[in-house]
Amino acid sequence: MKNFRPAKKRVEVSVGESLRILRELQELSQTQLSELTGIPQATISAIENNRINLGVERAKVFARALNCHPAVLVFPSWEVPLDIAA
Repeated sequence: MKNFRPAKKRVEVSVGESLRILRELQELSQTQLSELTGIPQATISAIENNRINLGVERAKVFARALNCHPAVLVFPSWEVPLDIAA
């Protein structure tokens, strides 16, 4: 790993933006995600637009539906020190 160079951070992503990105990557509409999670479409819209907080419990529900770890949603800008990164 001597040739390893960390990527430069290009953009700051909010919690709402990370939810929208994951939803759109899986080609789901807000309505479809609402049907998968039982969370109202209006709530999904409010989270994606950073009008309300995601919260850990909702993050768990979204993570199951989007096949990702809840931390991806809750901590989109988390930085891991290079000495402990895989």
